[in-house]
Amino acid sequence: MAKVLSDLLPGEKGVVKKVTGNSMIKRRIIDMGVVAGTIIEVQKFAPLGDPMEVKVKGFNLSLRKNEAEMIELEMA
Repeated sequence: MAKVLSDLLPGEKGVVKKVTGNSMIKRRIIDMGVVAGTIIEVQKFAPLGDPMEVKVKGFNLSLRKNEAEMIELEMA
């Protein structure tokens, strides 16, 4: 079952399937280590729901919802 990162709730994990898009944001996301095969876990959301904090490769990363929608996952 494929989902995008923005669909997950705190505590849920997934394995990155691919990063979509065609922009500088995609390049930045990949440069931060969000690549295919990486396990990513949602930690929490900001009080108004944007941005969200995720744990990837042992560090915490904050992403806006529109950035998280570019990350397709397979559920772990």
